[in-house]
Amino acid sequence: MRRGRRLGIDAGKARVGVALCDPDGLLATPVETIQREDAQLISRLVSLVNEYDVIEIVVGLPLNLSGNHTPSTADALALAVQIDEALDIPVVMIDERLTTVSAHAALAQTGKKQRATRSVIDQVAAVMVLQHALDSERASGKPAGIPVSEVKDA
Repeated sequence: MRRGRRLGIDAGKARVGVALCDPDGLLATPVETIQREDAQLISRLVSLVNEYDVIEIVVGLPLNLSGNHTPSTADALALAVQIDEALDIPVVMIDERLTTVSAHAALAQTGKKQRATRSVIDQVAAVMVLQHALDSERASGKPAGIPVSEVKDA
């Protein structure tokens, strides 16, 4: 397992959830939710990368259950490309099928109404994306995800 913090991104149409792991890559935790239309979105992500000395960005790749691209795939890829162009660290994408559904289910189990969870649902989804990447790397011994350039060219 590589040592270093990673930033997880759940790219929604309206909001972007952000998560961060510890330096040992064991546990992902929520950081914040940023409005997608925010002109400062990329600069805020760059600030987080610099503040936490992040070694890699993991962006969720929304696919349908068959593994094919969806309308949300292009959205997530566009954001990943912007992030990749703004930073000099690896940006990878990882399959995020059902993470938002799982995040909703996890928050529902806490007894909160769906309306009350809107502000954190994207962060929880980002945690799930990043934790999946961490667990995959730990299990395989290889970095998880696909570099943005390979997804872009596919």
